[in-house]
Amino acid sequence: MLRCGRAFQRVLPEHHGLQQQARSLSQHNPSSSIHKVVFSGIQPTGIAHLGNYLGALRQWVTLQNESDPSTTLIYSLVDLHAITLRQPPAQLRQWKRESLAMLLAIGLDPKRSTIFHQSTVPAHAELMWILSCQASTGYLGRMTQWKDKTSGEKEGSEKLKLGLFSYPVLQAADVLVHGATHVPVGEDQAQHLEFAREVARGFNHVYGDGRVALVEPETIISSAKRVMSLTDPEAKMSKSHPNPKSRILLTDSAEEIRSKINTAVTDSITGVSYDPVQRPGVSNLVDILYHCTQGAGFEDQAALAKDLDGSSLRAVKRRVSDAVESQLRPIRERYQEIINNAQLLDDASTQGTQKATISANATLAKVKQAIGLT
Repeated sequence: MLRCGRAFQRVLPEHHGLQQQARSLSQHNPSSSIHKVVFSGIQPTGIAHLGNYLGALRQWVTLQNESDPSTTLIYSLVDLHAITLRQPPAQLRQWKRESLAMLLAIGLDPKRSTIFHQSTVPAHAELMWILSCQASTGYLGRMTQWKDKTSGEKEGSEKLKLGLFSYPVLQAADVLVHGATHVPVGEDQAQHLEFAREVARGFNHVYGDGRVALVEPETIISSAKRVMSLTDPEAKMSKSHPNPKSRILLTDSAEEIRSKINTAVTDSITGVSYDPVQRPGVSNLVDILYHCTQGAGFEDQAALAKDLDGSSLRAVKRRVSDAVESQLRPIRERYQEIINNAQLLDDASTQGTQKATISANATLAKVKQAIGLT
């Protein structure tokens, strides 16, 4: 029924670095018994923005289209993570629907990839509890995300909740419950994946009895680095920023894209150069252009900036707007078709839940047997 993957394989050109990663996953060794499983997740907090897409989501599509057919691809909308902060129920339901539609719109195909909402597969939460009984509170307390999000918070703060503290354990369970061998992450999530490896290693040491119950996953770092805010280019582009002009949503119209980029913060220095420290705003525009055009034939952002030098910032912004619009237009159009097709969304969700349940229950059964629950 869905042909998203094939259609978008043509309209979304792939970054050379991502193609290399996908090809490495597709290398098949007949003598190897290791089945390759890719897992990644994103919170269902509404329409994704350009930073989400260039940093992670486009990579998911590349892996789907370029990996060997024997590789299992599992992509989750991690709604249990979304409730570490209280969400209005109606809004969360809407976000979940929009986020699923967006994953289909970017080109993920439910027939090739397992796409599901985390909360519909109970094994995620069950393994999280089992792993929580092994996890060190000292280790969790040193996690960067916990320290960053709770620094300066007073007792009784909404942020000082067990769910946020144990967030990395659920992240580890998400990966480990499917026996993931490879996990695409941004650089800011590398610490969490190392924690997942530590958890798997510790569990196997204590309960493995010479067998591997939990697979230690490898990291796939996205070649697209963080996309920064258009209004505050020293901060990461975010859905939570109070200024809507700080981010470009994947459903933004051509006019909205142009308006946001035209008002993007730059500087008064003459010319164009790539220097994220001294010229964060201009460098962010160069980053966006570089990644939206798959490098545009240049070795890196510095080379692209050198080619742009001599152009006015107005001309650079126009070129960036055109590149972003070219990248997002087919996604926006496909999204409008999908979001209004309730049957298509229901079918995709049901199919994903069924496949993810089978995958997760297989690992959970081995874990429960290892610790004596069965």
